[in-house]
Amino acid sequence: MRIIPAIDIIDGKCVRLSKGDYTTKKIYNENPLEVAKSFEDSGIEYLHLVDLDGAKSSQIVNYKILEQIASKTKLKIDFGGGLKSDADLKIAFESGANQITGGSIAVKNPDVFKNWIATFGSNKIILGADANNRKIAVSGWLEESNEEVIPFIQNYQKEGISYVICTDIAKDGMLEGPSFDLYKDILSSCKSVKLIASGGISTFDELPKLAELGCEGTIIGKAIYEGRITLKQLENFILKQ
Repeated sequence: MRIIPAIDIIDGKCVRLSKGDYTTKKIYNENPLEVAKSFEDSGIEYLHLVDLDGAKSSQIVNYKILEQIASKTKLKIDFGGGLKSDADLKIAFESGANQITGGSIAVKNPDVFKNWIATFGSNKIILGADANNRKIAVSGWLEESNEEVIPFIQNYQKEGISYVICTDIAKDGMLEGPSFDLYKDILSSCKSVKLIASGGISTFDELPKLAELGCEGTIIGKAIYEGRITLKQLENFILKQ
């Protein structure tokens, strides 16, 4: 199971939110590159970079941060937040993203998203299936759709999607543990999906459980920043796999 730390960006700074609520913003570091380098120094190879300003607006905003981290580390970056158009996607890939995550666009403009899958392939495009009460949420989680999470994923599997990041919004940033039941249901209903668990990771002990379930990766945010999981623990976990 891949370990994928998260860096969320607002105003160029490394922040975390609780349940996607922008009023709960907590700044952890003014220098995202410094944070990314600390991950790399611990043997981590992947990074989940989220443009929270972009998620609220109608276009990519913090691509300069992406460019900086991509050019000064060897981290393989998946980038999301505010990718709404072909132009946004072009900027993200040109700025060094290895993969991009599309969430809102997959709900609101499926034709564009399907075209991205067809054009760039399933290794480059990740489906962001962020759920609240098992319903897909969009626009930086400010809106809930009527789409049920499992049929939503299954429909995109038919279009060629293989990587899916699923965040249970009720768990995100709460340090109360991930949605094991939700992930179990997704993995049993969506065969061959490469599921990346996200949200609620609070202790190191949860990581082997997610691996056992069959998650392809897990995104860890606040637990690292609050010192609940150390980079040394993650380094050892990676080495032992």
